[in-house]
Amino acid sequence: MHEKLLKYFSGELSKSEISSLLKEIQTDDNLKKEFVRMQNIHALSQVTTMSIDEEEEEEGRSGYHAFKERLSKKKQRYVIRTLAQYAAVAIVFITSTFLITQYLHNAPQSEELNSLYVPAGQRAKLTLEDGSTVWLNANSTLKYPSHFAKKRRHVEIEGEAFFDIAQNKKAPFTVATKDIEMKVLGTQFNVHSYPETDFVKTDLIEGSVKVYKKSFENQGLTLKPNEQVTVSGNKMTLSKTANSDYFLWTDGIYTFENERLLDIINKLQLYYDVKIIVEDPEIFDVKYTGKFRQRDGIDEILRIIQKIRKFEIKKDTDKNIITLTK
Repeated sequence: MHEKLLKYFSGELSKSEISSLLKEIQTDDNLKKEFVRMQNIHALSQVTTMSIDEEEEEEGRSGYHAFKERLSKKKQRYVIRTLAQYAAVAIVFITSTFLITQYLHNAPQSEELNSLYVPAGQRAKLTLEDGSTVWLNANSTLKYPSHFAKKRRHVEIEGEAFFDIAQNKKAPFTVATKDIEMKVLGTQFNVHSYPETDFVKTDLIEGSVKVYKKSFENQGLTLKPNEQVTVSGNKMTLSKTANSDYFLWTDGIYTFENERLLDIINKLQLYYDVKIIVEDPEIFDVKYTGKFRQRDGIDEILRIIQKIRKFEIKKDTDKNIITLTK
């Protein structure tokens, strides 16, 4: 059966053989697990990682190319044994919604969504079928179709993403998150919408974007460049973008400008999927300004902040909890 999987990812199966294989995958848990593992690596062909260190990026590419070479040679045992190793080397991982039929995307009637997940401490760049690009921040998921409809381009985001949309007046681009939608024709904007937060924040960098509650487009707000709208509950607040350097996260740099430690901690918890407990409330009131490399990790970022205002850092690795004390 592993031979069939290898042929599937090499594009050597007929449509009837693909259909038969997908049915088997849906009923065989072990086969499903192996399929997902191989899919995670193969899906890297659609993703361009963003990295400050060219050496890291090249390492990721090398891992993927090595995988493809072994796939073409059908060295079955070796490929399966090394899949996990290449997954560790890759800069980002891909998670599947396991809507298996999405791989029959050549059928024009199919509107199944692919799902790209970026884990904690990582980021990724994806080029969509229409030429639009999307940068995904840590702990974020983008759902998107393999092929857009003629009159509509639609994606869904959970987490944070920076969009650079290819212009197409005949097919407006919409982004959905929680109960909010954004409509654009061609523009650059950033969306912050993690499940753990009770708000959706949209910053417009270039062009024009309309933000509205689903089914209430006529009540939405249209942003101008350098404007930001925050939606919390039924309230929409319009303001100026406070810190343009914030969007350097697409280059792997987290920027904080005169921000309270409380706000910084809330972001770090989202970016690195860790719980941070502050036992001394006075620590929250201190404000910080600085830039940090994403790849440095949560421990190094906290150590740098610690030099400005002294506090102790205690880490419980088993429970994934960091405690800050005075």
